[in-house]
Amino acid sequence: MRIVFVTCPPDQGHRLLRQLVEKRLVAGGNIIPGARSIYRWRDEICDEREEVLLMETAADRVEAMTRYLREIHPYEVPKILTFEPSEGPPDYLAWVRAETRTSED
Repeated sequence: MRIVFVTCPPDQGHRLLRQLVEKRLVAGGNIIPGARSIYRWRDEICDEREEVLLMETAADRVEAMTRYLREIHPYEVPKILTFEPSEGPPDYLAWVRAETRTSED
């Protein structure tokens, strides 16, 4: 299993997460509104409101999820980071795997 951390503009998280779940690229996730990001982009300091998405996917779905998310994400260079959890209940890990399977898998 992998945890996926993504930032996006306010009010975009629902659309992104829903499309990823519909395509079975993530099992589910959380939208955390009200984030404030400060970063340098093209020689300017940016100070933006964002939403944070925390999602779960199977390890073998990370590449497909990342590719699709880059297609639908509004940012030119979206933050898409994945982490491997060191622990988790086996039944939850099994649910993530089952929810990221398609009829072709």
